[in-house]
Amino acid sequence: MNKKLIIWDFDGVIADTEKLWLQVRLEKLNKEFNLNWDMETTNKYIGGMADKNKREVLNGLGIITDDLFWEETFKTDINKIHSGICLTENIEDIFKLKEYKQCIATGGIYSKTELKIKAVGIEKYFNRENVFTVDMVEKGKPEPDLFLLAAKTMGYKPENCIVIEDSIVGLIAAIKANMTPIAFVGSEICQNDTYRNKIRNLDVKYVFDNMKDVKKAISILS
Repeated sequence: MNKKLIIWDFDGVIADTEKLWLQVRLEKLNKEFNLNWDMETTNKYIGGMADKNKREVLNGLGIITDDLFWEETFKTDINKIHSGICLTENIEDIFKLKEYKQCIATGGIYSKTELKIKAVGIEKYFNRENVFTVDMVEKGKPEPDLFLLAAKTMGYKPENCIVIEDSIVGLIAAIKANMTPIAFVGSEICQNDTYRNKIRNLDVKYVFDNMKDVKKAISILS
């Protein structure tokens, strides 16, 4: 039996925040580019990605954003963090498990992630030694770079890592990294059959909408 490393995504997993960042970008894109996108479309194209990857995708779609666009969205994000975000129910029961090493590997940048960690009160579990962010690697999700960095730094082989993700790009990154993915679909933007079918098409074996079942799966996998 190999001791496992649990790698957490933040947005949509530790807190139901992915919808906040997508809503900010959705409103700004519709206003400035007259796109008439809805949340499902926004999530389809840029869900789960770092802003630098979102920008690349939008450029590929012919939606050319400038630095000011992203500076303004970032400021709005920070205001939303300060307004209050909530920790996912029952997740702290997993953080408290002593038999596992745990870390965060998120598509957000470090300064923003640090604020989110403090906002939900989990800084006693996660700090500079076990928080990995997209500004630490060249390529963000869906590439495996971030997860591989986390595993290497924490001293674990990829095959001994469990990744808990909500996004399609994050699950793809976990699979590419040769890690075991757990899809958490308890966040608001995952509450539709289309999204869940995309996850099934990735052949992800473990799909749960609550942290009690995630905890049970972790135990089974260990």
